Amino acid sequence: MEIYLVGGAVRDKLLGLKIKDRDWLVVGATPDEMKQQHYSQVGADFPVFLHPKTKEEYALARTERKQGHGYQGFECHASPEVTLEEDLLRRDLSINAMAMDSNEQVIDPFNGQADLKSKTLRHVSKAFTEDPLRILRVARFAARFEPLGFHIANETLQLMQAMDKAGETKHLVSERIWQETERALAEDSAWIFFETLKKTGSLQTLFPEIHRLFGIPQVEKYHPEIDCGVHAFMSLKAACKLSQDPSVRFASLIHDLGKALSPKDNLPHHYGHEQKGLKPIKQLCQRLKLPNEYRDLALNVSEFHTHVHKVYELKSATILKVLKQCDAFRRPERFKQMLLCCEADAKGRTGFEDTQYPQAQFFLEALKRTQAVSVGTLIKQRLIQQETLKERSAGKEIGLKIDLERKARIQLLKREHAKTQHTTS
Repeated sequence: MEIYLVGGAVRDKLLGLKIKDRDWLVVGATPDEMKQQHYSQVGADFPVFLHPKTKEEYALARTERKQGHGYQGFECHASPEVTLEEDLLRRDLSINAMAMDSNEQVIDPFNGQADLKSKTLRHVSKAFTEDPLRILRVARFAARFEPLGFHIANETLQLMQAMDKAGETKHLVSERIWQETERALAEDSAWIFFETLKKTGSLQTLFPEIHRLFGIPQVEKYHPEIDCGVHAFMSLKAACKLSQDPSVRFASLIHDLGKALSPKDNLPHHYGHEQKGLKPIKQLCQRLKLPNEYRDLALNVSEFHTHVHKVYELKSATILKVLKQCDAFRRPERFKQMLLCCEADAKGRTGFEDTQYPQAQFFLEALKRTQAVSVGTLIKQRLIQQETLKERSAGKEIGLKIDLERKARIQLLKREHAKTQHTTS
């Protein structure tokens, strides 16, 4: 029995990065031998075992044979006769197909170390094409290692394009698509994931709602980048700088899906795109089975981002309406997430990347002041009488008076802002 450290742990160790997870490969062993040494088996498709103390994963060396479509169509064969090289041959990228023995000697049959030096993401063998999930994995690695200067080898990109063209990506299940996407959204350069999918053709297959934005023009005065798809990616890039929250990043990416539905006769204008975007957002989230927090935030951003941009032009009643419809009083943290998405939208434009976005602070101050309004404050200010609380119709009357006080406080905030602007100018 020979045990090797394999995969990402070896790659990250050679790159000098922090190792998050360690995967181990066992050559020359049977499942019974592993159990005899008190390893517990967890793998159903192929033998994977948990170490009795560390609980790290130990997989028996295996080969695979393609049997059907998608990432599940494989027949796995684990045997003591399977060699280390045979197991590594089935892996996705050369930088992930290295092993390290107990003496920390690197076994590198497919030139992974050379590709690390040249910062190249390169497939190991033609077996790469048998698993469409690898398109998403490579796109995710491209996002992860973009800050280090990595790029995808041309021949690997061509294989990914051929796989999508052959319809392989259509067989991916929604859970795996989203799993890879959510992991990519957590990367510092998350937009590279979607740019890579666009290059391979898989954006159109997996995220058609986003793909439809490309080629749709906007008013150049407000969007010098013009193209809606380019703006979507720029918004995601801006969101990556503003927040590490994957839901903020995703909502920023899809906030303008409604622009793909604008009548051609109206272009480059997009009247009512905020409401039009709600349906494709719901469709995308339902198809990929996104968590509710992703969907709800994205819907809020789509519907109200223009209101936030134009807050200084809004009436006090409209500002209060936005706060209520965004559920800001009960969900203030989600409202703050929404404002970050609006800021990402404003900065996701050519030449506006470093612009200030005071609208967010104005809305936060409006929320703070209106949150302070309660039945107690109304009684203190003698806006309602203590006896009124006992009346049957008190609820409606109190609600109206709370709203009146909230609007008054927003109006005062607007006057203060106007005065500050006048003094500054």
